[in-house]
Amino acid sequence: MDDRLHSPEERPPSCVIALHCSLGSGRQWARLAEQLGSHYRVIAPDISGYGSQHRDRDWPNSLAQEVGWLRDSLTEAAGPIHLVGHSYGGAVAFKIATDSPFADRVRSLTLVEPVLPTLLCDDPADRRLHDRFLELSQAIYKDLWRGLFLEAVAKFTEFWNGSGPPEAIPASARLRMLEHAEKIAFDFRAILGEENVATAAAALRVPTLLFSGGLSPYLTQRTVARLAAIIAGAEARHLPTAGHMLPLTHAAVVNPDIVKHIARADELAGISLASAGLAADRLRSSML
Repeated sequence: MDDRLHSPEERPPSCVIALHCSLGSGRQWARLAEQLGSHYRVIAPDISGYGSQHRDRDWPNSLAQEVGWLRDSLTEAAGPIHLVGHSYGGAVAFKIATDSPFADRVRSLTLVEPVLPTLLCDDPADRRLHDRFLELSQAIYKDLWRGLFLEAVAKFTEFWNGSGPPEAIPASARLRMLEHAEKIAFDFRAILGEENVATAAAALRVPTLLFSGGLSPYLTQRTVARLAAIIAGAEARHLPTAGHMLPLTHAAVVNPDIVKHIARADELAGISLASAGLAADRLRSSML
């Protein structure tokens, strides 16, 4: 639907789609939803294999299939879409914005340490980061195949802890991780199979905000730096004292920036639509 055909009062409001990390759930974005308030409808679905979606074992093997899994939630969003994604959810959000039937509805993109390791394959200095991540995935595959879920989750959480201080995971949270551990293998397969990430990033033409943490794995720090250099007009925020879970640990810093980014993208879209409408009015006048 072309927004230019409607007055501002008639245009459907923007909708925020927020996608969580592996072993998480849509509840991750509760505080962001509160800050967005009544101005936006926020949809924070559980990605396949997590939260309410863990019972169905027919899980996606690629980011494209993951987007297909989320089709109902994306279709439910009326009007323009603002995408927010963290970690694996950031990779899925990137796929929606660059290569999906919903790409032309995306008004802004916010990526918090998206896991797109194949972006690092074309640079020899970065290739080692991809290769180490590949080795991690293979070690976790083996543990899961042998039924060693506790060991698999331990390897997974140790990697994502980066250079941050070790943190004790509550027993209830560890139990939830173990319940969903098998899905990790599918997430690895999806992101390691994604091709042409740099080409897709270079073609992006929506306002993009990127976050990284100084205590995070260097893999995601480099991914954010590469994306910031490739995506036209992208803004990057680096939080030196934050780790990979910065949407939760540093929500007081991250969320206000996301809210401002979304509001600014809507404002820019409003200016563009008003300019398009003015041009159309002038064209009609010249034809009279």
